[in-house]
Amino acid sequence: MTTSLGSLVLGTPDPPALASFYRELLGWQVVESDPEWVRLRSPEQERPGLSFQREADHTPPVWPQRPGAQQMQAHLDVEVDDLAAETERACGLGATLERHQPQEDVRVLRDPHGHPFCLYLPGA
Repeated sequence: MTTSLGSLVLGTPDPPALASFYRELLGWQVVESDPEWVRLRSPEQERPGLSFQREADHTPPVWPQRPGAQQMQAHLDVEVDDLAAETERACGLGATLERHQPQEDVRVLRDPHGHPFCLYLPGA
């Protein structure tokens, strides 16, 4: 039996809008799109992809986590070669920088719909 990760799916109230953010951030291509579902992939490979599914009642998690609040189930880690420049670029695309930053060589941000993601330098 052979298995492989096909895609990571993020819930969002507006799949096309959030896919647009990640398309710009990652430089990936839209390969499937409608108001309920969008799938992105790297230009170099078909899988794994990043997909966005409509969830009208999406509630973003809190960061850092605290008891009784919506907990983060997963987040994306994006390797970059210039942490300051890519943080600025991500914020220019609509991300927000979190106040709590646990590491020097990692930046915790939120996408426009509140999903946490990290930018990090090689070796972090």
